Amino acid sequence: MKGLYLVEPVVALYAFSSFLIYPLIQQYVYRTLWQQMTNTTFPISDNTSRCAANSSGNQSSYHKEVQRQASLFSLYSELLSTIPSLAVTLMLVAYSDRGGRKITIIMPLIGTLIYTLAFLTVSYFELSIYLLIGASLLSSLFGGLSTFLGGCFAYVVDLCKDDRQRTLRMAGLDMMIGLLSGVASISTGYFLRAAGFNWPFATAALCQCLILLYAIFILEETVKKPPTDAVVVDGAPQHTALKQMIYGVYQMFAGASCRSKTVLILLILIFTSFSFVYMGGISLVTLYELNEPLCWTEILIGYGSALSSTVFLTSFVGVSAFTYCGMPSLLIVLIGILSVMAGMALLAFAKTTLLMFVVRVPLLLSIMPFPVLRSMMSKIISKSEQGALFACLSFLESLTTNVAGAVFNSVYAATVAWFPGFVFLLSAGLCAIPLFVLGVVGLIGVDVTKEVRKPEAAISGEEDPVDDHNDNNPLLT
Repeated sequence: MKGLYLVEPVVALYAFSSFLIYPLIQQYVYRTLWQQMTNTTFPISDNTSRCAANSSGNQSSYHKEVQRQASLFSLYSELLSTIPSLAVTLMLVAYSDRGGRKITIIMPLIGTLIYTLAFLTVSYFELSIYLLIGASLLSSLFGGLSTFLGGCFAYVVDLCKDDRQRTLRMAGLDMMIGLLSGVASISTGYFLRAAGFNWPFATAALCQCLILLYAIFILEETVKKPPTDAVVVDGAPQHTALKQMIYGVYQMFAGASCRSKTVLILLILIFTSFSFVYMGGISLVTLYELNEPLCWTEILIGYGSALSSTVFLTSFVGVSAFTYCGMPSLLIVLIGILSVMAGMALLAFAKTTLLMFVVRVPLLLSIMPFPVLRSMMSKIISKSEQGALFACLSFLESLTTNVAGAVFNSVYAATVAWFPGFVFLLSAGLCAIPLFVLGVVGLIGVDVTKEVRKPEAAISGEEDPVDDHNDNNPLLT
């Protein structure tokens, strides 16, 4: 049976299954810690807030201590899983230039399935939550979200013929994540209240099994030419992966002009610094909502997560509209960074349910910089080096996400007692870093789509591995 060149269903179902359980993870840890520290059941209310019924000074002190312990738990989990995930991301995505893109999609799916099943086991048998740290470490050996997305973006680049199509397809993947994660998030609260934690975890595991089967048996490979110098160790071309990683990253810079290198490095710096401030701030929103004076229930958290996920859709619409109108890519990135800066600054002072929903409005264009920057960098790099590029980006994105989680969780644990919103002000202030670097790129005045781009044919000396099916691909017509 002939396979399909459609990676969008994989991304869509992966987003649905991940965001079905993502809001539950912090809530499960929070409730378990509450029960352990207070020897009472977690207070569940049909009201919009639990604070009104638990406003005593003793309960308030419990809230602060549970908040601190929950943030530290997230810190330990992220720190232990960071290094293995980074190493696997670099090797797999770089190796995909010659070994195929599917391995970068399938391996993280296996790791995610292991992590979900571990949560289901801990929840069902009421085991220690600290076993989840070990499960996080084990799943990281298969790569992570950055490995998965790096492979998917490289897969899309293989299928695209021109720059505009590349930008829109990448923004489309981000939109797909937003739409399905929104559906999952808004369902999570009701699912949790009706069936507890076990059924959402089981549903997510089933979805991930379906994705894995699709990726293995239906998704077609875009890199047709197998590696010619693979060194097999226990059935896995590990030496070739390492060699390809080093060689691919070296080639990205070795043959480039000084101007190309400068622009590429600056764009990477914008990408990583923006990822740091955005992911660091957004990762603590659920904990902030669980804290006083909001004390949101699982229903409100689901609505909040769903509303937050609409930024993927609105950012896609923004990228499409601005690209169609011919707006410069740097200006689109600027608008996205300012969106995050404004949203985080307002989030720091949101103390009511209404304000927590309203502050999502300035964040509606916050995802725009990610697909635009990826597209700009992929234009500079030849097709034979796309895997190496996205390996670097995935590595840096995973590194900055985990470091941001560690830093912001530490700051939140230290400041939650006197000003819980401080981490969001910190996120808004650090947006000055990508803004400054963006200004430097603007002063250079380089049109990366024309002056900096390297001639692909001269560099790679190879044919496009997917040219034979591009004309028949319905997504490219």
